[in-house]
Amino acid sequence: MSSRSKNVVFDVVGTLVSYDAVVNAVETQLGERLKSRGIQTRLFVCLWMETTEREYTYLSMSGKYVPFGEVFKKIFWRMLWMGGIQEPREFASSEDLATILAAHQKLQMRPGAVECVKKLRDAGFTVWALTAGDLKRVGGYFSQAGVEMHPDNLISCDSTGLGKPDPAAYRPLLDKLIKENDGKKPWFAAAHMWDVSAARRTGFAGAYCTVWEKEPLVDLFGEMDVIDSTLPGMADQIIASTN
Repeated sequence: MSSRSKNVVFDVVGTLVSYDAVVNAVETQLGERLKSRGIQTRLFVCLWMETTEREYTYLSMSGKYVPFGEVFKKIFWRMLWMGGIQEPREFASSEDLATILAAHQKLQMRPGAVECVKKLRDAGFTVWALTAGDLKRVGGYFSQAGVEMHPDNLISCDSTGLGKPDPAAYRPLLDKLIKENDGKKPWFAAAHMWDVSAARRTGFAGAYCTVWEKEPLVDLFGEMDVIDSTLPGMADQIIASTN
């Protein structure tokens, strides 16, 4: 009998949901201006997202929790400066930023994400989400894709004021699922290796999809229980490893 339960906790943004809508919005609003400064739109967005994750995490670690969306908004001008733009607020307007932030509210599921969730549910798994995003925004991503997600199964770090990858951000849900499933480990699935590796060290079984980062870097982050290049393939491996 497997030592793992039929519970899968997903990271959402970057894993089930892609950043493409933000990339497209930045390209529409600022693409030509960025190119004139030798800045690639996609790389700018990636660095903006990654820097937001860092500052969000550092703020949380230092005892000053700020919701991810607020950090993302406020750090925009700094990122333009880091890109070599001397006067960021002259380069881009508040209206430009508002348009980009509106796109952030409408991110779409990655190819295969809906199939991934369906495969797991059809196999008897309960699907959860643990996100750094706010519940209204992230819940909207599921609704827009036609994926039902019970409010009790969608959990935001905002509720505890502790950001991932702090082990304490994972532990309440981990402890709950272990207790309710006779000590069996639940799964944590993400396309961010830092996220799933932290969850695995906390006590989850770890499933990693390379769809976002390409390189697993297991020598840096550690081994995973499951690694796959697609979300449906990752679901298949989770199912096979649990049965």
